[in-house]
Amino acid sequence: MPHVQYFWGFPDETTMDGILQLHNSIFENADELLEKASKRPKLLFVTVIEQDKVVGYKIGYELSADRYYSWYGGVREEYRGKGIATILMEHQHRLVREAGYATIETKTRNKWRSMLILNLKHGFDITETFYDDDGIHRITLVKGLIDKKGSEMSWI
Repeated sequence: MPHVQYFWGFPDETTMDGILQLHNSIFENADELLEKASKRPKLLFVTVIEQDKVVGYKIGYELSADRYYSWYGGVREEYRGKGIATILMEHQHRLVREAGYATIETKTRNKWRSMLILNLKHGFDITETFYDDDGIHRITLVKGLIDKKGSEMSWI
């Protein structure tokens, strides 16, 4: 049975190795991830573990005192379509909301359509599209986490 673990800051070495292996199988830039992550404030790693193996992860960091960025995430191919990405997202959003952040932001690409659809299904709004420095079309999405009364909300 899979279980969720989370870490404010870097996880233990075994968990980090599992995240990096999975990350590299999807994005092929694990070394770059480690370098960039070491410079990000208030990192949060959320993982789904099954039989001592990382089967999914989500990483985020603080953009400002009230805004959090959902950065990277992935699920092992053989576990896709089983709700793991939703579990990761829901845990990340709950933890970020409990930490006092009012909004969460993410960026994706058209090629990651399943992530784009998942974000839209879970209350994100598309706020911008642009071409990055490499000429890749990117999509910015934002979701409100707390309304003015301090209650949870699922849209901006």
